[in-house]
Amino acid sequence: MPTILYIDTATDLASVCISSDERVLGITESSDQKNHASFIQSAIAELCAQTGTALPTLDAVAVTAGPGSYTGLRVGMATAKGICYALQKPLIALTTLEVMAQAALSKSGIAATPAALLCPMIDARRMEVFTALFDQSMRTKKTAHALIIDEQSFAAELEQDAVLFFGSGMPKFKHLIQHTNALFTDIKHNATDMVLPALAAFRSSHFTDLAYSEPVYVKEFFSPTKLESN
Repeated sequence: MPTILYIDTATDLASVCISSDERVLGITESSDQKNHASFIQSAIAELCAQTGTALPTLDAVAVTAGPGSYTGLRVGMATAKGICYALQKPLIALTTLEVMAQAALSKSGIAATPAALLCPMIDARRMEVFTALFDQSMRTKKTAHALIIDEQSFAAELEQDAVLFFGSGMPKFKHLIQHTNALFTDIKHNATDMVLPALAAFRSSHFTDLAYSEPVYVKEFFSPTKLESN
């Protein structure tokens, strides 16, 4: 039964948890997005103490690699890599959208609509979102990408199947679309939703190379400060 530490700082809600196989031993969360960096180290220490888990006994560390907040992704990835380097543990990198889809599959009761697709959306400002499409077997139908949404977004998919939209980018799409196959939920994800996909990766030895692992930004990082300095 592998013991895994999970780190999710990709969105506004940061969380860490520890599991023994599929059993969650404990979880700590923070909704203060500006303080993810200060939260993560103390949260891991607190969680280890609460669950009686020593870091050297971990079998792996899993992290949400993106897309999401640029700063949050760097914080999570750097923390996960640091632990893995120090303790010589394998790293499991999951896309944030996959974790969100797992949350919707587990918590929303979507099984009542067998044909439904899962469409997580992360707000990327203005009318842009980071999104992907999954079926109910968690097979990727569309990989992670940035999308400027309008009334025609996902038109082809909605003609064929019911699609469940969720995530921080969902509300602005909900105002645009009028279709009987468009379903919406405000389901939230946290680090516990990483457990099943991370265990699948662990059992198949699908680990990320520590030397080359980096956040999945999906689109190029934009910094107004950098622009002004040119």
